[in-house]
Amino acid sequence: MPRRQSDACLAHDIAAGMERELELELELELQRPLLSSKEQAKIPLCVMHDTAGKPSPITTPTQSPMATTEPGTGPAEDEDETDVIGDLMGHYGKWQLLMTVLLSLFQVPNTFHISSSVYQAANKDFWCQRPPHLLQLPVDAWRNLSSSQDNCHMRAGIDWSQLSNETLPSQMEQQAAAATTANDGKLIACNSWEYATNDNVGNTWTSQWDLVCDKEHLKNVAEMFFLLGVATGGIISGYLSDKFGRKTMLFISAVLQTIFGLWLYFCSSFELYLTLRALLGLVSVSVTYSGLILAIEYVDGKWRTIAGMYNLFPLPISYMIISGLAYLTQDYQRLQLCIGLPGIFLCFLWFVVPESPRWLLVKGRIEEVKRIIEAAAVFNGRQLPPDYQLTPPTQESSSQDVTYLFRSSYLRRISICFLCIWFTMNLVYYGIILNMSSFGGNVYLNSALAGLVEIPAIAVAMYIITKVGKKWLFCATLFCAGVACCCAAITEGREDMLWLKITFLMMGKFTISAGNTIMPVYTAELYPTPIRNVGVGACNVAAGLALILTPYLSLLNKIEGHLLMTLLTAGSIFGGFVVLFLPETAVRKNAPSATNRQNAAKQV
Repeated sequence: MPRRQSDACLAHDIAAGMERELELELELELQRPLLSSKEQAKIPLCVMHDTAGKPSPITTPTQSPMATTEPGTGPAEDEDETDVIGDLMGHYGKWQLLMTVLLSLFQVPNTFHISSSVYQAANKDFWCQRPPHLLQLPVDAWRNLSSSQDNCHMRAGIDWSQLSNETLPSQMEQQAAAATTANDGKLIACNSWEYATNDNVGNTWTSQWDLVCDKEHLKNVAEMFFLLGVATGGIISGYLSDKFGRKTMLFISAVLQTIFGLWLYFCSSFELYLTLRALLGLVSVSVTYSGLILAIEYVDGKWRTIAGMYNLFPLPISYMIISGLAYLTQDYQRLQLCIGLPGIFLCFLWFVVPESPRWLLVKGRIEEVKRIIEAAAVFNGRQLPPDYQLTPPTQESSSQDVTYLFRSSYLRRISICFLCIWFTMNLVYYGIILNMSSFGGNVYLNSALAGLVEIPAIAVAMYIITKVGKKWLFCATLFCAGVACCCAAITEGREDMLWLKITFLMMGKFTISAGNTIMPVYTAELYPTPIRNVGVGACNVAAGLALILTPYLSLLNKIEGHLLMTLLTAGSIFGGFVVLFLPETAVRKNAPSATNRQNAAKQV
């Protein structure tokens, strides 16, 4: 009995000691960014390191025993860590290239749906409906005769049956004036309207459901419903992807996206249309996040950042494609059919794209992981060791929540800064994209140019951030976008300088697109590993709030012509100013040694 009590006490002491070590390790990880490089070097990577700084036999769940890490490395170096899966099938090869390219195709319908409102909700010239026997009367003459200057009201008490197309204009005006005098100039609201047919816009939400006058705000509501779904999906999609798998959530969301997208083509009820738009936004963001996570988890090391960034390349191409489709169709229903059909073909990629091997390993599904590794190794031309083994990493319970973002001065500083930056970045980026029809000129050409300038913006940002730190480049993109928007605001309202205004807008789109490419990478690097997902998730909430407000930015021009561009200017400059309070990230100059990657034979 005494021996059993002694063993129980010993087991309790060991468990308590391990718990204290884990708590100390988390505390050191959270404090590391607050310290200088010399002070960081004094902190071991793991509390189980010996005094010589050599790691114990226990490895982190995602890091291969072959990948060494120097003491003092911070979150910026996480992208250079490799794991046993990458060591076996290759960190980046033909298989990873093919899979990540295929996954980037899922961005195409997403971009179609988020930018479709630019054309489907475009403003149209309208006027109160003429009586059937006066349809040949010129529109300007009808507006003058009915006193419908705002196109929402017309003269009351006029017997239009006494007038005809052959009546002289002077006689019409005399009869209308007499009726107006008899009714004390009273105006009544129009209950039906006519719309221009040769405006290169075609049938839109406006003409389909008479969203004019007191119903005009419903166009913004329809767009807001979609973005509200995007904001909601951004909060829950990460949890669902972790629980049910990246591939499963990707294709479930893609199937639902296709169903909702095609259903909108047949929908004739505006209320149902709003509901479907909200559901479409909810599943579209899940497609985006699940596809992006899956693409990143096919690679490791520095390729995670690169794979995540070139996943953005289909976005500008999609902007150009949908502008061409909208010009050719000029009907919101036919356009909806064109952007809904590609999802059908993407669903067949279920038979080509595998589940994330790293997610499967965490779930203990070893045989499935081995099948994926073997197929990838054959495709990459790699020889696998005959006796390699895989062991699921130990999953420790995590209680990190949003309160951890404010538990130290460093975390409070970067959290508040990133919340402001993500809000302003999304407000300016989507404020430019979704308001192309408000800037003047040809909306199709403007949208195509906005997509075209984003291609070199992403490429330049990808190249530069691998060579220099991200802080000053990120800050410069926001300030330059603010200057471009300011110049566009100065030229607002001057028709003879419309070309110059569009030029400044494209310059702003170029710089803000480069900043939008850098932002998620910079955010992930500055947050310590234990709370990185929490930090990025909180930033997505701020981005969602900005998206919800974006449809209403176009209303600012009705208050004052310069107000929209002035707000975008202020947002960009404010975001650039906030970046100044963030620390710089380290630039890795030494590649990991090749000798550390030669012995990927097995992991026990």
